[in-house]
Amino acid sequence: MFNQLGVIGCGLMGGSFALALKRAGLVKRVVGYSKSPSTTEKARKLGVIDIAAESALLAVSGSDIVLMAVPVAASEATFKAIRHLVEPGVLFMDVGSTKRDVVDAARRSLKERVGSFVPAHPITGKEVAGIDHADALLYSGRQVILTPLPQTDPELVQKATDVWAAIGCQVLRMSPENHDAAFAAVSHLPHLLAFACFSAVAKQPAGKDYLSLAGPGFRDFTRIAASDPAVWRDILMSNREEILKQSQRFRHTLDALEHVMKTGNTEALEDLIRSASEARATWQMTSTKPGSNR
Repeated sequence: MFNQLGVIGCGLMGGSFALALKRAGLVKRVVGYSKSPSTTEKARKLGVIDIAAESALLAVSGSDIVLMAVPVAASEATFKAIRHLVEPGVLFMDVGSTKRDVVDAARRSLKERVGSFVPAHPITGKEVAGIDHADALLYSGRQVILTPLPQTDPELVQKATDVWAAIGCQVLRMSPENHDAAFAAVSHLPHLLAFACFSAVAKQPAGKDYLSLAGPGFRDFTRIAASDPAVWRDILMSNREEILKQSQRFRHTLDALEHVMKTGNTEALEDLIRSASEARATWQMTSTKPGSNR
């Protein structure tokens, strides 16, 4: 059990982590900080945190586990704000959806103290943000990816693994580079496509009429287009190199489909569709990994 959890960022992810640790009996006290005092106060009134801190540094003070649940673009500023209290033996984690930029920020800001930081990405989320939607079961049955640095304290990596497993997560490890390449393909590009697809329909002169006719397929495909704009702005920009690589691969495949349609080659069109359909069916049958909007 931890004596105190310090949460920096009392939103959906940070609030849900606090509730999950409380539900599992893993923490005695939770201290939380958010940039907006009203958010921190609401978290306290909802019972997500026990004490509202006036700064990120005060949320860290006295904590033996710290979760940074801030936008990835705010990681470096957060590391700088708390680095004086980053002590050996205290577990520091984040929940960012990109990892290379966060790891680089940690190296620059924490320097010789970077060994206390265990980068983490829980594969879960909702299309709605904010402390009002915090859920003790948000992480249950989900994967979490740890991307420790060579300097990371092995004992803290194990402690992080145990914490996430205790709240119901399947814990995997990979390098920050492999993480960002993989999630550009299976998360970040799909979000980009959902934003583009929904906007392309909605902005047409008859877009409202078309949307009124949309069925479950369109709703499923574009569900993630309702995701938090600020969060996804940061994710798409921070991992743009890998996302643009995946975008080019997608464009090449779309070009191939368009080409056979333009030439009227129905046999080739059916072959391309069949290839995707069979691959998707095989993946669905063999995969036991839970889905996510992140």
